[in-house]
Parts: sequence; C-alpha cells; structure tokens
Amino acid sequence: MSEKLKDLFQKYENGLLKDVIPFWMQHSLDKEFGGYFTCLDRDGTVYDTDKFMWLQHRQVWMFSKLFNVIDKRSDWLDVARHGAEFLREHGMDGEGNWYFSLDRKGVPLTQPHSIFSDCFAAMGYAQYSMASGEDWARDLALKTYQNVLKRQDNPKGKYDKSYPGTRQLRSFAISMILSNLALELEDILGQDRAMEDAVKCANLVMDTFVDEELGIVFEQVAPDGSHVDCFDGRLINPGHGIEAMWFIMSICERSGHREMIDRAVEVVLNTLDFGWDKECEGIYYFMDSKGCPPQQLEWNQKLWWVHLETLISLLKGYRLTGNEKCWSWFEKVHNYSWKNFADPEYGEWFGYLMRDGSKLNTLKGGKWKGCFHVPRGLMVCADELQKLIQSAEKA
Repeated sequence: MSEKLKDLFQKYENGLLKDVIPFWMQHSLDKEFGGYFTCLDRDGTVYDTDKFMWLQHRQVWMFSKLFNVIDKRSDWLDVARHGAEFLREHGMDGEGNWYFSLDRKGVPLTQPHSIFSDCFAAMGYAQYSMASGEDWARDLALKTYQNVLKRQDNPKGKYDKSYPGTRQLRSFAISMILSNLALELEDILGQDRAMEDAVKCANLVMDTFVDEELGIVFEQVAPDGSHVDCFDGRLINPGHGIEAMWFIMSICERSGHREMIDRAVEVVLNTLDFGWDKECEGIYYFMDSKGCPPQQLEWNQKLWWVHLETLISLLKGYRLTGNEKCWSWFEKVHNYSWKNFADPEYGEWFGYLMRDGSKLNTLKGGKWKGCFHVPRGLMVCADELQKLIQSAEKA
C-alpha cells in the first residue's frame, strides 16, 4: 500500500507543479492591463477577455497559497500580485461591494449582485496578505469578510428578483462557503474567532441541510429546515454537498468533533450512492430528491470540479476514519477523473463532459472554470496522500 500511495502522490504533485500551474502561468496573465484571462481554449488560446470576480480572486488565492505552503517562489508571488493589485483598483463599487465581472481594462460589466464575489475576494486577499505581508491586503480581507457577514441574510440585496414574503428558502451555499472562509481568515481573525465562526457554520450545515432520511445535503430548505416540494426545494447538487463535507472534516479535525467527522464521511458515501451514474459512471451535476425531472437541463453532465472535490473528501475521510469504503470509492473516482478530464496533450483538465464521458467542449477555462478547482484539488490530494504515506511508514 505504501508504494501505491507514493505513486499516487507523485501523480498528483506532478499534475499540479509540472502541468496545471505552468499552463496558467503561461496563458492567463494579462500583461497589458493586469488581472487574468480565464477564457482559455484547449491549447491556452484566449477566446474572451472579460474578467469574472470569482475566478480572478480564486487565482490570487491559488498562487498565494502555493507561495505560502509549497515554495517561496517569487514568480508565484508575482502572479498573485498581478491580480491582487488590478482587482484592488477596479473590482469594487463605492460601498465596498465586489462587482461580478469587468471588461479587460477593468470597467464594470455586471453589478455586485453575488455575495460570492465578496467571499472569494476575502479569501484571496487573506492568503495574499500572508504571502506579501501587505497591510492593505489584510485590511481589505477583513473589511470584505465583515461585509459578507452583514449581507448573509439578504445576499442579493436590491438585486434579488424573488417576490417579498413568499416561499422563503435558506441557501446551503452561503453556510458552506462561510465555514471554509472563516478558516481561511484565521491569521486575520485569530484562532478563537475563526474556529467559533467555522464551527457555527458546520453545525448549521449538518443540522439544517443534511436530510435525516437520505443522509445527503439539500441545496435549499424552508427557514425551519423542512423541505419544500418544488424545483428548488428538491434540488440536490452532489458535488456541492461532497465539497462541504471536506470543509467540515477540516474544521472538526481542528476542533476535536470526531463524531461529526464520521457523519460527514457518511454524507459523502450516501451522496455517491445517490449521485453516481451506474450506467455510464461519473457523478451527476444536478439531481431531484424525488427522482422528478430536474429543472437544470445540464443535470446529467459530468463536471471537473465535482470529481476533484470528491477526491479530496474521500482521501480526507479515509485518512481520518480508516473507512475502507472511502478508499474503494477514491480509486473508482480517481480512475474516471484522470481518464476523462485530464488532457495529457495540451495540459490542464477539460471541464465539461456529456453523460457518456465524451467532451462537451474543449475549454480549459471560461466564465466558471478558472485556476482553482483543478490545482487546489491536486494540491490538497497530494497533501492528504503524503499524510497517509507518513502514517503508513510509522505503522
């Protein structure tokens, strides 16, 4: 087993450092105006120059994280700075809310309707402040985090299109992202405050959004936690639920809540049993809890991020609990992912597959796919494998 773990570790580490990161360093930098190109075709050709806040801040985070935890490479810090300074200058409105998108030069294109733009800004600047030592980045991360907390109960604000007072639903996504964001800001918030915020969100996820009968996460529930029989109320996003579970495992490993780790692992395994395509393999994008036709017409596509987040959760779950079902599922998802998503010819991973595993398109980046899920997934998996190797060698 030890040799197998070492081979896997090399595969994930080489995928990160010799394939994916060089791809983004070579193709994504806008050297004329600043920031990053994320709309990259298979060979790295830029096919659109608009800049989307989610992806811009995630790339700042990624290269800052590499600098902080892998190697103090000045070129990695330069890449992070390239985005951080551009976004600082162009990314916010006068009230400190982050726009959703900009044009190439930094002119706003889409209003600040998404609280997740702010979440990823706080995440990116927190990591960048640790890498650069810049006080302004630290202050901006804290200010943005405080703005997120202020907006969390009404995340879209004046841009919310729902009719007031009818069918009020609580969104799992906000609690999920805040559980991870609190830990990301630990250096700024302090350990006690960060853990307090993170544990609060973890408890909310497990107590409110995990269905007791199915043992999986619902994307939206009524304010009292009950289910609403409509498209949104029945929506299951397997990748989303599984991703949240490795956030929760990380929180519980730190806080000592061992029982919740076991629960999180069970949610991962239940979700895979529910969301795995038994005919064509791979994990469905969206599902309906009652088996009704999903509203999302892309429901049966297979997406890169879903499978990468699943690989993280399975490895972390296996390391923390020793549950052999995690390892069995890891091997199955690993084989499917590297066979269908990885591109050995041009580098990086394809993003979107049809149900049968054929390529929906050839993009390596776009409006939703950037320099984040693939490199983060490879990085965290490599770290989990290294820990498993160390445990095996001590045994």
